[in-house]
Amino acid sequence: MSEEKRLMKGNEAIAESAIRAGCKAYFGYPITPQNELIAYMAKHLLARGRIFIQAESEVAAINMVYGAAATGARAMTSSSSPGVSLKQEGISYLCGADLPCVVVNVARSGPGLGGISPSQGDYFQSTRGGGHGDYHTIVLAPKNVQESADLTYEAFAISEKWRIPVLILADGLIGQMMEGVTLPPEIDIESLPRKPWAVGHQADTGRAINHVTSINLVPAELEAANIARYERYGRAARELTRYEEIGVEDADLVFVAYGTSARVCQGAMEAAAAQGIKLGLFRPISLWPFPYDRLSELARRGKRFLAVEMSMGQMVEDVRLAVNGAAKVDFYGRCGGVIPSEEEVLAEARRLLGR
Repeated sequence: MSEEKRLMKGNEAIAESAIRAGCKAYFGYPITPQNELIAYMAKHLLARGRIFIQAESEVAAINMVYGAAATGARAMTSSSSPGVSLKQEGISYLCGADLPCVVVNVARSGPGLGGISPSQGDYFQSTRGGGHGDYHTIVLAPKNVQESADLTYEAFAISEKWRIPVLILADGLIGQMMEGVTLPPEIDIESLPRKPWAVGHQADTGRAINHVTSINLVPAELEAANIARYERYGRAARELTRYEEIGVEDADLVFVAYGTSARVCQGAMEAAAAQGIKLGLFRPISLWPFPYDRLSELARRGKRFLAVEMSMGQMVEDVRLAVNGAAKVDFYGRCGGVIPSEEEVLAEARRLLGR
């Protein structure tokens, strides 16, 4: 029997799904607009006898994640924009050590301290690997509370399979809004398979002692490790690329948007239909790997695109890379915590179509 829907904030649904996915250790530091997430973890992880630590800083929190992940535990942290900036060095270390974990960014406006209103200005940081070195994180972008729960739940298994950190990028509106959500079943942590790569030794299996590190002082060896890592990234990208299409096939103009912006575009589409205007929506769910191939195919079929973002324009660069000059790509954005309205997005679409 499936569980009945609950009315939950996005932050709370992310936290509960992480617990149900077997998150054994959470390390975080408070920052708006994700504080409900850390508060939920404090209450419910400890009640299950698991590990919750409010670290002294974001830097400390991500390095605690590194330590827990190295033991093979399912580990997680969360923050918002400037807090995630502080975690970037640790994320690079996690990638360099091929450690799985889940990082949640409930994004706010910037740059700098900015404001606490929702934003999508962290796209470059998330998809270009905001730390140093050659690496990627898997980036998943939910559009509602249900998807926030589902993607978080799945993120732990994805991260372990590919030994790549998974970033859930949810803007502040999704973290704060309340919607009905059906939660996934709870995993028995004790049933999870042991990790043959985990630090230390396992006396009962007799395997050798493992040493987990990201340092390699021999250039040729480090180069070989990076090349092998990128081959794994390529395999992961082929399996994990995700997107949603609505009304794309017969659309005169296709919105490209993710998260809250995609919800706004969908509302604009419905209003346009009543006016006899055919608009479509292409929504990347995986921001890395980005769905380049499908957008390229649509461009070759003559589609025209309008990227809509809550930023000065970041994802639009990936749209243009995908299209590669084969079609027109326009941009409409609001920033600073301003959320575009359905009316203004529709007005921009009408202007581009000469309507």
